[in-house]
Amino acid sequence: MPIDPSAVGQTGGPVTTKWNSKDALLYAVGVGAGTDELAFTTENTRDTPQRVLPTFAVIIGGGGAPFNKIGQFNPAMLVHGEEGIELLGEIPVEGEIESVGKVSAIWDKGKGAVVEMTSESTLVATGEPLLRTRMSAFIRGEGDFGGERGPSASLEIPTRKPDHEVHYDTAVDQALLYRLSGDRNPLHSDPSFAQMGGFAKPILHGLCTYGFTGRALLHSLCDGDPARFKSMDGRFSKPVYPGDTLGVSMWVDGTECIFQTRNQAGDVVFDQGTMTFA
Repeated sequence: MPIDPSAVGQTGGPVTTKWNSKDALLYAVGVGAGTDELAFTTENTRDTPQRVLPTFAVIIGGGGAPFNKIGQFNPAMLVHGEEGIELLGEIPVEGEIESVGKVSAIWDKGKGAVVEMTSESTLVATGEPLLRTRMSAFIRGEGDFGGERGPSASLEIPTRKPDHEVHYDTAVDQALLYRLSGDRNPLHSDPSFAQMGGFAKPILHGLCTYGFTGRALLHSLCDGDPARFKSMDGRFSKPVYPGDTLGVSMWVDGTECIFQTRNQAGDVVFDQGTMTFA
């Protein structure tokens, strides 16, 4: 059967996920952290205890998302649309969480369907909620089922000069490093597979771009303190290639921020960004 809109509200899990110091270190270097961010890239630097990048939430969270309950579709037609995280506490260097997922929305966009999944994760050691994640996927060819189109309001980017701007260069082999955190999709590593998908060469993982962007927000707005980083949400708008430069522009209002990420050509690659911090 095709996409089943009655699946909204269906749940999945619980799913248990464990991680350790090495997993957090590998993620940090996978999203570009280096020798000037030793709290995230080393575990044995004097007077610098290891901490975890807030966007590591996308690696350990999201468990239980019940994609098996929304009907049948061709996975090759699925495109990652949006990603959001909410942190209820600082992610520990090692730990174990239990996650429960939910189909929170299914929208009919005509040419395709948008499926939104949410997940909440609880620390097993304490029983306390640690983080929530939200992701949406656009599934091409699965629309026109007579459902609602869903919200279409867009965030208005301020016209004034950004309060902060950060530029990071991604490495030409960035995707080869990031994939070691779990996403082994050959679209990011195999040139022939990427060409079959219509790309000149392998593209960078969207969640790697998300991690680079999160680092810029963390250091610009939280003084590098993960405990102050509360939430981050946005939409993937254009592919990034390894070796591209990412520029993150931020407009701040109190403890809220609107942000946008562009490549070296000025194209917006991550849009509709919102972030909250303490």
